[in-house]
Amino acid sequence: MIKSKFPKAVILLGLVSLFTDIASEMLYPVMPVFLTSVLGASMALVGLLEGVAEFTAGILKGYFGFLSDKVKKRSIFVSIGYGLSALSKPLPGIIPAIPVVITSRIADRIGKGVRTAPRDALLGSYSTNGNSGAIFGFHRAMDTLGAALGPVVALVLLYFYPNNYKLIFFVAFIPSLIAVAFTFMVRDRAESLEPSKKKTLNYKGFYKAAPREYKILLVLFTIFSFANSSDVFLILRAGKVANNSMYAVVSYILYNIVYALSSYPLGTLSDKIGKKTIFTAGMFLFSLVYLGFGLSDSFNAIVVLFVFYGVYAAATEGVMKAWISDIIPNKQKGSAIGLLTMLSSFAIMLGSFATGVIWDSFSPFWAFIVSAIISAIVGIVLMFKVAKDPLIPINN
Repeated sequence: MIKSKFPKAVILLGLVSLFTDIASEMLYPVMPVFLTSVLGASMALVGLLEGVAEFTAGILKGYFGFLSDKVKKRSIFVSIGYGLSALSKPLPGIIPAIPVVITSRIADRIGKGVRTAPRDALLGSYSTNGNSGAIFGFHRAMDTLGAALGPVVALVLLYFYPNNYKLIFFVAFIPSLIAVAFTFMVRDRAESLEPSKKKTLNYKGFYKAAPREYKILLVLFTIFSFANSSDVFLILRAGKVANNSMYAVVSYILYNIVYALSSYPLGTLSDKIGKKTIFTAGMFLFSLVYLGFGLSDSFNAIVVLFVFYGVYAAATEGVMKAWISDIIPNKQKGSAIGLLTMLSSFAIMLGSFATGVIWDSFSPFWAFIVSAIISAIVGIVLMFKVAKDPLIPINN
């Protein structure tokens, strides 16, 4: 039913993300447990690792977004990026050591950095009828469905093979290869490959010429990203409250199920009532969720908070990219999304490390409360400083 509404490339990119996230999310919720419980890493090291991983991805997101605009190609970077991430998956299973885990995680993020902005620009290029929210919402739904299935596979493996983390790393390699195979079927949209009549700008020139609305969104989203530290802290918080790391993984699965189910409806709704409305609501919801994580000592409450966290994610991740796609021309979408995700990754890097330090030095309460306050401020500024976004894209 959904398939008939979108071009073939959009469906294929959805399948690529589905299988990639099955692999990635088999590892993501167990990685902090593997690092802290098996390899003896500290919380600060976990935060630093996530921060460095995001920093690495961030630099490359910016560069390859700009490069895809310059060479007028997107799909080649998609294939290279997903391929590199696939090759990194089994490394910790081969050599279970902290340096290898760090190498694997960073290699995976390099792959993400290569592919993210070109892939999102390619998705945006297929939005021509005011349906950018629906397209990005569909993609996020497929991506997050994989994120829900991945931990389920990990739990099943751990049930039959307790504490056999090596096996999980090896099995995750399989869906990664399937995803890479799908990337070779993706083609660039012909219209988006037409050379620009103007000289290609660097990032400084692009930012100077960018619309005011984009600049405001860039600044606000970067500030929010500092508060939006790695989700591993939510997983670890749930595990401590429940006194059972597997319960934490189940909670994370629930979050991804809600995220997957909400992404397409909220993306479609954003096409009708505006991206600003949906995204701002997501900011306030994030603030309430993090406040709850800081205050709650009940695992039942944590489960409810994960449900609302899934709704928040669906209201922001794809919606922001759709919003940017609406206000930036096709020939500059890679640069626009690349710059946004690059600065966001830098902020997440600093935020993840800061969260780990605050957690270790003070308490989880303060780690979550700081994030809740920052996101609430961003939501308030969005309400008054950003004009209501157009319901019809103005980019082509």
